Amino acid sequence: MGVQGEGSGSWTLLTGHGHVLVEIASHPDARIRDISAVVGLTERSVQAIVADLEAAGYLTRTRTGRRTQYTVNHDSVFRHSAQEGFRVGPLLDLLSAAEHEPRLADAGPGPDEDGAADEDGAADEDRAADEDRDRGPDDGSGPAASPG
Repeated sequence: MGVQGEGSGSWTLLTGHGHVLVEIASHPDARIRDISAVVGLTERSVQAIVADLEAAGYLTRTRTGRRTQYTVNHDSVFRHSAQEGFRVGPLLDLLSAAEHEPRLADAGPGPDEDGAADEDGAADEDRAADEDRDRGPDDGSGPAASPG
């Protein structure tokens, strides 16, 4: 389920039900085994969550041969009174779309960490400007001037 920061404890913002629903919205053809691996729950737990979500009207299951196809009901409303009247569809759309964006863990080190420039060479230009600023004027009064 991702890397947790120091002192964050063991909780996550989304529940197991939320993680499973987001994964199904993103991959309606996914098998229970696949969903389980992504959300970090046992297959048995995922099966129980899928049954809960189906019973609550959040999704429907359709058998096609030996496979199961899931359809998420984007018009379902959140169950908690604090989100009364809000539909789950926009949240699922947002989280499903975010899946196609690079994640922090996949982004790799930034230009300051490995010295690589971005597509237009901006990291090299920024680094050169920083070095010039650190050196100061050539009259020997700058912070990088050597003592005599």
